[in-house]
Amino acid sequence: MTDGRNFCSIECRSNWLSERFAGEGHPNWTGGSDHSYGPGWAAVRRRALERDGHACVLCGATRAEIGRNPDVHHLIPVRLFAGSPRHAIADAHHLGNVVSLCVGCHRRAEYGRVREVRLREAAGLTG
Repeated sequence: MTDGRNFCSIECRSNWLSERFAGEGHPNWTGGSDHSYGPGWAAVRRRALERDGHACVLCGATRAEIGRNPDVHHLIPVRLFAGSPRHAIADAHHLGNVVSLCVGCHRRAEYGRVREVRLREAAGLTG
């Protein structure tokens, strides 16, 4: 994933990954702008982080270990709501559709290397 590059720190590697996999470098990129996720996103993000203890639900990496809050990942991608004539982007922003993930686990989830059912189980969103 890092093409044989060496980094001076985890933070440096994380910054490189964030820059490389944003916009057109991201596997889910479909064009458009980098606008915000819209109404409801900040509140559901905060609630997900609190629910998940500010830690990755898969590997358990904490905010202190990551060096910042974990990412909050949509299980059903926002782009599917945005492309639906029956939904609004804000419909994607509910607590049952998001989980907290460290950068590495988030990348694996984005690339389809972690099944949605596994993410739901890890966050206690089943049953």
